[in-house]
Order: sequence, then C-alpha cells, then structure tokens
Amino acid sequence: MELHNIRKGPIISEVNEVFENLRNNENPGKFCTCDHCRMDVICYVLNRTPPRYIVSNRGASRVLDEGIGQQQQTADVSTLIYEGLKKVNQNLRPGIEHSETAEGRVQESEVPKFNIPTIMGRLFNGSNFAPLSGVDVELLWEGELVAMKDKNWQNPFHVVSNVEGNFSFWPAPVPASKVKNHKIFEYTLRVIAPEFETLYHLFKIPVSSEIQSTGSFNLDRTFKLPDLYMFSPGEAEKNG
Repeated sequence: MELHNIRKGPIISEVNEVFENLRNNENPGKFCTCDHCRMDVICYVLNRTPPRYIVSNRGASRVLDEGIGQQQQTADVSTLIYEGLKKVNQNLRPGIEHSETAEGRVQESEVPKFNIPTIMGRLFNGSNFAPLSGVDVELLWEGELVAMKDKNWQNPFHVVSNVEGNFSFWPAPVPASKVKNHKIFEYTLRVIAPEFETLYHLFKIPVSSEIQSTGSFNLDRTFKLPDLYMFSPGEAEKNG
C-alpha cells in the first residue's frame, strides 16, 4: 500500500520555483542553488509542515470535495522556504559539489515515460442537480479500461454518497521512446446506471515524456473535468 502526502507536491513545486527564480534572476542573499541544497530546503519545509495523507482515489475524491483552498498548509510555506534557505546556507554540507550543475536528485529509472496526471470530476443528476452516488465511472483508452498507477486506485470508480459525486483516476505511466516526446491521450469516460441514459464524455490530455515517475499525489498536477450531468431516458432532449 502506497501513502501519498498531498502537501508534498505543492511544497516541492514552490521550492523549485524559488530556486529557479534565484538562479535566473537576482540572488542578493548569495544563496547556494545547487540541487543538494534544494533537497535540503525541501526536507526543512516538509519537516515543519503537517502532512495530509491519502492512499487511494477515494481519499483523493474526499480531498477534492473539501475544497482545494483547505489544502493550503497552516504554516506560511514561503516564510519556511526562505528560513530553510538561510539555515541550509549557514550549514552547507561538506564533501559535495555546491554548484548549479551538481545533481542531487535520484532518478527512479532511466526509462522515459508519459506521466498521466490524476483525472478528477463530479457527477450530478441532471433533473435536480444533486450529486450522484451508487454509480460506476469507467475510464477508457482505445476501448479498454485504463490501468491505474497502483491497486489503491480503482477503475471503474464506484461513487458513494460521502464523496458528493466526486470521482478520480490516476492512470499508470505509459512507456515512451525518448524524453520530451509529446503525445495527446484521448480518453473516454463512461457511466452506466439503470435509471439514466449511458453517459459518454470524450476528452484529451497532452503529456510530455520524462524520465522520473511522479511518485506523489499532487492536486497541482490534476486534470479537472467539467461537471457532468446524467439524465433519465429522453429527458435531455426534452430539456434541450
């Protein structure tokens, strides 16, 4: 079972943004911006930020229902980042090369892959606009159910009442021939329920291949679908 701290991804992204700004613009504090120090700052901030864990797409759907704004950690992340920069630079790790070309990140694999973002959406009853529950949502690619990143992410996704119509998928990475290949993945969402007309929703996600797999669930790396509505047989034509 794989745990995901949903606060990890946004923190890493913000630290990366700060380091890239320091590298490409003014750096009045003369902070070291090597990747070793970048990782030390990430650790500093994560160790001072309360985590929020999920294990599956059901957990991700609950997080989405609570509102993305509530996922902002109580501590001021920007303040922690600059605090960490000062601490790390006052205690630079000895015995390593502190330069912008020094590689401090461990690559999981040398095999290029397309990391598909998490896919999230909501289902509603078209007649009363209430969130739907008790239905299965299928994610299809080329007519087949899409394999998920791990067994904790289900496809089909069974929508239950306490997720307020939310559903989510995290497709498994797809092998690529080389890095920075661009591919458009065309998916179909299918929802079958006895009292409604079968819903089909087609959408496309552009993805560029990369070496490292996306290991942590991150709300910032999510493909958000428009709200979807299901209707009783003939009701859509009557209302349209």
